[in-house]
Amino acid sequence: MRTLKIDRPYPKQIEFFKADTKYIAYGGARGGGKSWAARTKAILLALNYPGIQILLLRRTLAELRENHVIPLLKILKDIAVYKDKSKEFIFPNESRIVLGYCAAESDVLQYQGQAYDVIFMEEATQFTEFQFQTLTESNRPSGQCKKPFSPRMYFTCNPGGVGHAW
Repeated sequence: MRTLKIDRPYPKQIEFFKADTKYIAYGGARGGGKSWAARTKAILLALNYPGIQILLLRRTLAELRENHVIPLLKILKDIAVYKDKSKEFIFPNESRIVLGYCAAESDVLQYQGQAYDVIFMEEATQFTEFQFQTLTESNRPSGQCKKPFSPRMYFTCNPGGVGHAW
């Protein structure tokens, strides 16, 4: 297995990494490293909590591909196996990072009945309140994580958007 090299985070990213409350948000201007922080946090959780189930979401498939699939393929080469059909990275310790999107209001319903220890909503202000509320129902212990872990949700966001009010 290849050793993972992570760039030095900015102070705001370090705060994001250290936070362990139920809901953690990282906002700011474009280009501030929010997507990098979300990807990196997901990877660190997957490596440190065997069996953890993680869902990483963007609003559209195109955004998901550009912001996460392509970078994760490079970062996780020889570390995790990518399954294109199911859009998931599977780690040797049985952790998973599942990649998803919610372009239409009803797309969020595909996650009903599933349990994720961690959910990342990238650009959360682009999601509707209904989508957010529905996803909170899937943010619960998966039963797969082999270490104690309290479920949580991470949000990255820019000002504005349909979800700004919630």
